[in-house]
Amino acid sequence: MGHAVGTTGESMNDGKTLRAWWNDPVDYRWLVRTLAARSALGPLKILIGIAGAAIAMMGAVIAGTPVGPPGEPGIASTIGVLCGVLWALRWWLLPWPSKTESLVLVGGADVLFTVEFLQVPDRLFGATGAVLLVVTGGYVGFFHSARALAAHSVWSLLSVIVFSVRIVTGGGDVHLAVAVGLLLFVSVVSMLPALQVVYWLLRTESLSDPLTHLLNRRGLEIRLPLLVERCPAICVMSFDLDRFKSVNDTWGHRVGDAVLVRTARRLHDAAGGAAVVARTGGEEFVVAAPIAMAAARTEAERLRHVVAEPTETAVEVTASVGVVVFDSTICPRCPRPSPDRLLQSADAAMYRAKHSGGNVVVIDELTPPRDHHHPASE
Repeated sequence: MGHAVGTTGESMNDGKTLRAWWNDPVDYRWLVRTLAARSALGPLKILIGIAGAAIAMMGAVIAGTPVGPPGEPGIASTIGVLCGVLWALRWWLLPWPSKTESLVLVGGADVLFTVEFLQVPDRLFGATGAVLLVVTGGYVGFFHSARALAAHSVWSLLSVIVFSVRIVTGGGDVHLAVAVGLLLFVSVVSMLPALQVVYWLLRTESLSDPLTHLLNRRGLEIRLPLLVERCPAICVMSFDLDRFKSVNDTWGHRVGDAVLVRTARRLHDAAGGAAVVARTGGEEFVVAAPIAMAAARTEAERLRHVVAEPTETAVEVTASVGVVVFDSTICPRCPRPSPDRLLQSADAAMYRAKHSGGNVVVIDELTPPRDHHHPASE
């Protein structure tokens, strides 16, 4: 019975992991910025362009041969070579594409690969062209979401089926067609989602705090800019547990860790699904959420009480809370502050709360820069 329960628990955890992977909003711009900061974007552009040039060369080599599309050269061969050249020039000469352009480019490449190799008279050779879908799929798996990869995988599966059926309808052996279809399915369809899950797990671990499983500071630096850009109002709350050193000194670090985990769970559950919750230091946490100025103090006080709620154990803690709010509905012409400035202002307010004795909320006024003129003063 115990074994069965454990297996069920593992299945539930697997289900949660897969749901989290499926719903993860991949930050395309962060990935591009990270590669650029590591001087990897330029070499990657060159390699992607070389792939297009190689495909153009392949199209030119097989044009007019028995395995190539009909014609001397035919329309299909001309289109393939031209698209390969344009692909290479685009990646070599232009900046890295936006997220939308990236998806359009790779989607167009998927369609082109399938359509081009359906024109090849040698149906077995044409089926091998589906392997090129691994290239575009690998790109999607790294830069885009699970849903984008799912769309690519559906197209790849349909292409594999069409290529396999085409072998049979062309007089080929059924067993050979099935073997080719299974080979392409393993290499083109099933492998890439598995690799993306592994990559997602590694990326998630690098952005998570190992003790509390909240975002770490790096993860917060990725997620907070998204909130700042998209939300008309953004509230950042900085929490620091009061006199936490005495908890470790009195009860030991194992109990201290348990208190941190408890606090993280309480903040995560109470903050809601729209909030970003992170552990940014030893006993410091940050909650960022789309909350208007009028509701910020009430929400901060609520979360402060959530942290201080009694437990079955004797170890209870309180928190000093610093709050900063940017609300564009109050000041439409005010410049939107940077995420770093919001965090610095929230930390400054939190330290004032600590110096006031702790277990209080202090709100920092996010004053506009000196060169900004408020509408009321004009």
